[in-house]
Amino acid sequence: METSNFMDKSFDFAVETIRTSKQPDFKSIKFSTTTTDANQRFVVFINFSSLYSSHPKMVKQSEETGQLCPLIETHNHDFHGGSSGGRATGSATFSLIFSTLVAVSGSYVFGTAIGYSSPSEAGIMTDLDLTVSEYSFFGSILTIGAMIGAIVSGKLADYIGRRGTMGFAEIFCLLGWFLIAFSKAVWWLDIGRILVGFGMGVISYVVPVFIAEITPKELRGAFTTVHQLMICFGVSLTWLIGAFVNWRTLALIGAIPSVIQLVGLPFTPESPRWLTKNGQGLDCEDALQRLRGKTKDISTEVLEIQEYTELLKQLPEPSVLDLFQRQYARSLFVGLGLMVLQQFGGVNGIAFYVTSLFTSAGFSGNIGTIALASVQIPMTALGVVLMDVSGRRPLLMISAAGTCLGSLCLALSFLFKDLQLWQSGSPMMALAGVLVYSGSFSLGMGAIPWVIMSEIFPINMKGLAGSLVTLVSWLGSWIVSYSFNFLLNWSSTGIFFIFSSICGFTVLFVAKFVPETKGRTLEEIQAAMNPLSTQS
Repeated sequence: METSNFMDKSFDFAVETIRTSKQPDFKSIKFSTTTTDANQRFVVFINFSSLYSSHPKMVKQSEETGQLCPLIETHNHDFHGGSSGGRATGSATFSLIFSTLVAVSGSYVFGTAIGYSSPSEAGIMTDLDLTVSEYSFFGSILTIGAMIGAIVSGKLADYIGRRGTMGFAEIFCLLGWFLIAFSKAVWWLDIGRILVGFGMGVISYVVPVFIAEITPKELRGAFTTVHQLMICFGVSLTWLIGAFVNWRTLALIGAIPSVIQLVGLPFTPESPRWLTKNGQGLDCEDALQRLRGKTKDISTEVLEIQEYTELLKQLPEPSVLDLFQRQYARSLFVGLGLMVLQQFGGVNGIAFYVTSLFTSAGFSGNIGTIALASVQIPMTALGVVLMDVSGRRPLLMISAAGTCLGSLCLALSFLFKDLQLWQSGSPMMALAGVLVYSGSFSLGMGAIPWVIMSEIFPINMKGLAGSLVTLVSWLGSWIVSYSFNFLLNWSSTGIFFIFSSICGFTVLFVAKFVPETKGRTLEEIQAAMNPLSTQS
């Protein structure tokens, strides 16, 4: 079948429909433009909405000026700039802020779970008589649980909603923390850790997706980045508190945010996009009105969400294999690529074992940990501020370049130590390397891959795609966190040279493949990222 001929016929029909209708409506175009392939009906709408303004049949002559102008208005889908599209600027209402804070309570749990293994290492190994191998397994089993959580996270979020999924995850986190806090044997520790990991795997997907779906496009980047900010708070405060309390008390403290989220969830509105997808149009309007404010005109936003969701309903129920179709290739490549590069850049190896890393470099573990915590929080906060100012791409490239430099400093520090050169300065270089790496990662590489993951997949594929991307992220995290202690003993210099190379490649990957999504609605981003080719 020649797609180009089909497109021409669709344009002819669209023009005729508009000219003969007193109130032109996209619905009449999209439902009447038929073909034997349901996917092509969807593509016609997407390509029509993004390309018609340059099509010779889609312009008319203005009666007043004589100039040619589009028959209908559209949003510009160029990914290197923003457009307001005639919309009012989004505002942060109390309901929006409250809902975001409740959601990111789960992100704090995520952070405490990552930060827990470093300050607890000496206490747990002494009290329960664990070997290095047993403790490495305890540290890394968190990511095994997270992988299991990632597999089910998308389907859970699609079937029981974003709020229900967050509550479900927190129950597992609570059980896990209590098992760790009261453990008498190593298997108690491991079961508790894997339960926390399961909840964390679900949270890592559903929280950024929920925030992205409830925020207006002008605030989406900054609000979604609060997910990473709270992870950072969780990691840093766990390191700090862990320097003063024992590992059992630290586990109980880690359970507090889970309780906060469970209490707050009943008072937060559900995602309007999930409600629309599940046929709850009136509930969608109510939720959106709460999030935008009682006096805000939400009619345009509601219409856009409903139009796009109706289009997606014309497609057959997606399967895992559908993810690998051509129209989703770019989104999948970008989402998976960012997660792989994020994890194999070494972040969780450093985060899980930062105390032993400083000790290996000849620096005080406690002092280094406190210094690291003091850098992470302000740098993540700076990333939140810059997210919707500079855009995603520049921040990602600067962040990746910084992690490359930090890893290089660490590699040189260990090299000097091995060669017994500059022995007085190499510990300080190690500290500087970790601080540069951690600060740079917190600025962009920590948050932005999750932000982009929540933006680029259409809602009919978001569950499957999000689960796959999150699974790959946690698989990479497990590989790095489990092997890091062994690799550090094998060659401290070599492993950080490898991390530095991967971080350097990340800069090139972002420059070449990652789109700018700042200032776009989710529907605009997904329409431009996932169209079928119009080539025959």
